Amino acid sequence: MSQKPLKVLVAGLGNMGMSHALAYAANPGFEIVGLVNRSKPILPPALAGHDILPSFENALADLKPDLCSINTYSDSHAQLAITAMEAGSHVFVEKPLATTVADAERVVACARANGRKLIVGYILRHHPSWVKLISLARDLGGPYVFRMNLNQQSSGKTWETHKALMQTTPPIVDCGVHYVDVMCQITDAKPVSVRGMGLRLSNEIAPDMYNYGHLQVTFEDGSVGWYEAGWGPMISETAFFVKDVMSPNGSVSIVMDPNAKSDDIDTHTKTSTIRLHKAETGPDGRFAEPDQLLQMDGEPGHQELCDREQAYVLKAIREDIDLDRHMSDAVQSLRICLAADESARTGRMVDL
Repeated sequence: MSQKPLKVLVAGLGNMGMSHALAYAANPGFEIVGLVNRSKPILPPALAGHDILPSFENALADLKPDLCSINTYSDSHAQLAITAMEAGSHVFVEKPLATTVADAERVVACARANGRKLIVGYILRHHPSWVKLISLARDLGGPYVFRMNLNQQSSGKTWETHKALMQTTPPIVDCGVHYVDVMCQITDAKPVSVRGMGLRLSNEIAPDMYNYGHLQVTFEDGSVGWYEAGWGPMISETAFFVKDVMSPNGSVSIVMDPNAKSDDIDTHTKTSTIRLHKAETGPDGRFAEPDQLLQMDGEPGHQELCDREQAYVLKAIREDIDLDRHMSDAVQSLRICLAADESARTGRMVDL
């Protein structure tokens, strides 16, 4: 017997919210019962016919969804997620889970207390190439050096979106949680200390906000990592995408298409090629084997990746998947990035 589709209420119709709404519309396991947004954007054909509702709380009470998809600005994530779960709904929430560690922990505690599924939008966890990168790095064995960045030279509408995001969240937190999560999946070790620095490179953002940031994190197993993120029209296109993991036994890296542009959203996830290098040498002192170049053909684009992520949400709810590690990881990566923000603002290292 076929199962009834899950009723979904989507809150927030920005870039990610619209993509997730399209994913629900395309999946017969979901039925969109409402869209919530402050403004009334033009809806694509797949979403035409849905009213845009102004109040999340009223829509939640009236529509009684099985799942709430929360894709609003970061400072509203925690309260909307808690409100939804206390009303009996499962929750998908875009990253970051919250803007403070305490709020993130409150959301996770609420999910556990109410027996609700809480899935955080770590989209790279559903990308076959990133899953492969993590697997290859773990096979090398640690301790590790993580070198990662995602800088975005933005203008026009994209710069307006970045400025809106920076009303609450700096780039090293907003994007950083993805890549710090990758570091944590590879090492499994606890983070020990974090340093951060940031610089405000534009008069168009608040005086206490910075649009360029850099963090350094150390782990209990000796692993070290850095992550860099900058947004804006002044950001360089040189080396805007570095994803590199080194260990005593070699390295694994994502090699980006040299013609890629940082403002193309698909370049944020597509890998082009994975290069695997083994450090072992032969009797002549030369490398025992050449580097492997793994071509990642047929990679999912941004929308297909959102489709995969929401298919996992459906599976997690229907098959009652244990999300305890998923939720703990979401809090941990946020803790590291918020510590980096604290360090950037105080000029002092933060012990975790």
